[in-house]
Amino acid sequence: MSADKTAEMPAEFSFLAPRPAMRFAEADAPARTLIAVAPEGLEQALADLPPAQRAFVEATGFKASAGQIALLPGPDGAEAALLGLGTSAARARERFSLTRAASALPEGAWRIEGDLSEELKAETALGWLLAGYRFGRYAEAAPPKARLVCPEGLDAAQIEAVAEGEAFTRDLINTPASDMGPDELEGAARLLAERHGAEAKVIKGDDLLTQNFPMIHAVGRASPRMPRLIELSWGSEGPALTLVGKGVCFDTGGLNLKPGASMGLMKKDMGGSATVLGLAHMIMATGAKLRLRVLVPAVENSVGGDSFRPGDILTSRKGLTVEINNTDAEGRLVLADALAYADETPPDLMICMATLTGAARVALGPDIHPFYTDDEGVAQALATASGAVADPLWRMPFWAPYEAKIEPGIADLDNAPSGGMAGSITAALFLRRFVTETERFAHFDIYGWQPAAAPARPKGGVGQGARAILAALPEVLK
Repeated sequence: MSADKTAEMPAEFSFLAPRPAMRFAEADAPARTLIAVAPEGLEQALADLPPAQRAFVEATGFKASAGQIALLPGPDGAEAALLGLGTSAARARERFSLTRAASALPEGAWRIEGDLSEELKAETALGWLLAGYRFGRYAEAAPPKARLVCPEGLDAAQIEAVAEGEAFTRDLINTPASDMGPDELEGAARLLAERHGAEAKVIKGDDLLTQNFPMIHAVGRASPRMPRLIELSWGSEGPALTLVGKGVCFDTGGLNLKPGASMGLMKKDMGGSATVLGLAHMIMATGAKLRLRVLVPAVENSVGGDSFRPGDILTSRKGLTVEINNTDAEGRLVLADALAYADETPPDLMICMATLTGAARVALGPDIHPFYTDDEGVAQALATASGAVADPLWRMPFWAPYEAKIEPGIADLDNAPSGGMAGSITAALFLRRFVTETERFAHFDIYGWQPAAAPARPKGGVGQGARAILAALPEVLK
C-alpha cells in the first residue's frame, strides 16, 4: 500500500467558500417588491394595478401558477413583479416550486409581500438560497442574479447555515473520484474542523489493523489510496450526538464487479459521509448546545491482487464474523466497524447515513429517503420535522422476522443475503447488530442524487435527511 498525504484543494475551487448567490440580500438593501398572488386572488390583484400594468400582465398570460412571474413595468424597467403561488394541490406535487422565480427575475434584491403561510414562507426562503447553488469546479456555471431579502420572522443566519451545509454536501458528491478519494475526503473534513474549531483525528492504512478496524481495512486495501477512519469532535456541553457516514469514494463492486451502467454514478457512494459532514456544518454554524462526534470510514472499493473475495470470512471490530457473499455489499462492512467504535462510548443519539441499497430506491424512488429506528420519539420527531422543512422521508421497519436472512450459519452474519427481497431492511438489520449499547439509533438509506433538475435542486449530488435531522434535534435531544 503506497504512502499518501492529505490532498489540498485546487486554488480555483474551495469547499465552504462564500457563495453570494446562496445568501440573502441585506435587510436594508433597496429592493423591488415581489407580490405573491394565489390563483383565486388574481382578479383582485389585477384590479389593484394601474391600467397599463394590468394590460401588460394580462397580455403575458399570467395565471398565478406556482413560481410564475409577471414583471410590472415602470419608467426605468421592471419596478415590481407578481409571483404566482399556484394551488395547494400544485405545490404538493413539487417542492420549492416558488423558487422558479429566482432564475426568472432580473438582477437585484427582491422582497416578497403577500399572504404566505409561515411554512410556505420558510420553504421559499430556503429554496431561494438552494436555487443559487452551482457546481463550478470544472466549468463555469453562473447562478441566478436575483437575491431575496429574508422574509420577516425568519432566522436568516440559520437558513444561510443550512444552505451552506447543503452546498458543502453537494460539492463533495459532485466531485469525481479522481479528485475525491479518501485523502481528499479527509482534507475536506479537516477543512470543516478548522472552520469550526473541532478536533480531527485520522487512522489510516495498516494502522487500521493495529487499532482493530479490520473490515474498513479489508474493503479499502486494494486501492493505492489508503483506507482510513476520519473522526471529528466538537462541543463540550449538552447531549451527545454521533453521526456516522459511509465514505466509499468510489465503488467498482470489487471482485463482484459492477456492470458499467451501474458503476457510472459511483462517485456518489460517499453521499452518506457528504451528508453527515454537511449536517455537522449546520450544527456547528448554528452553535447548537451538544457534543458532536462525526465518524467517516473512507475507502475506495477497488479491484486488485489484494482485494477481499467472495467467500472470505472477516472478523469485525465487534467480534462478529461476517461471510462475504458479495464484495459489492461493502458499505455495510465499513460502517459496521465505525458503528461498533461509536457504540463503545454510547451517545444520547447515534445516526448512520449511507447510500446503501438499490432496494431503497426501488421502494421509494430517488426523492424519499427511508429511515429506520426502534425509538418512537425519534421517529415521530423526524416525521414532523420532515414535513416542516420539505425534506421528505419515510420510516421503514427493523423487521425482526428477517433476522434469519442475515445469518448464514458458517459465520455470525451474511453481508449479502440471497433472494433479492427486502434488501434495505436486511442491510439495516445488519447494521443494527453493531449498535448494542446505544439506546437511540437511526439509520438512513439515502440516494444522494438528483436525477433531473428541479426547483432548488440542480441535477447532481444532493443532501437528503440532514435538514429533517437538524430540525428534529431540539425535540429529540432536549
